[in-house]
Amino acid sequence: MPRLGDDPFLHEGCEITATTFGRFVEIGAGSRLQFSTIDDYSYCDRYADIANAEVGKFANIASFARIGPTDHPMAQASLHHFLYRSPDYWDDADIDAGFFAERKARRARIGHDTWIGHGAVIRPEVTVGDGAVVASMAVVTRDVAPYSIVAGIPAKPIRARFPEVIADRLIALAWWDWSHDTLRDRLEDFRRLPIEAFIEKYG
Repeated sequence: MPRLGDDPFLHEGCEITATTFGRFVEIGAGSRLQFSTIDDYSYCDRYADIANAEVGKFANIASFARIGPTDHPMAQASLHHFLYRSPDYWDDADIDAGFFAERKARRARIGHDTWIGHGAVIRPEVTVGDGAVVASMAVVTRDVAPYSIVAGIPAKPIRARFPEVIADRLIALAWWDWSHDTLRDRLEDFRRLPIEAFIEKYG
């Protein structure tokens, strides 16, 4: 296991395009990231595919998750690449720059301290709230409330992780903005304290 630091740890076979990283970030083998931001302490496991996305701090993204999958044009006579990747087929044709610009603008947003399960899909323009959990193989087509758990195709709420009053206090606490040293100092409390006691101590 690598010791993480200021520079992202990229495992073998990653494909990275126009993506920025925070501190203590790890990207699993074979993952593809495009036009995205990955904030501090977040990681993805093997073969994650993340495009046009803003990923908050401490996000936990399992293998084969897909965030912000790109769309094909559905209103035209064809769905095919030749409409917008035209130079791949003809020397005298340009790409459809407007199509690519519109696709990049449709951002998916993943909140802080989230867990995206194995093989889950988060559609473009969807926000997964802070502290939320997306179950394995779920397809998320609508926003996910903070500290909720969703599953299924399409994903639907299963239950809350914590009562609303606890969730609100955790969001107000915003522990994900604590310094690296503060996180280390309070590590045992993260590990051992029940959630109510943790909030009472630090909230």
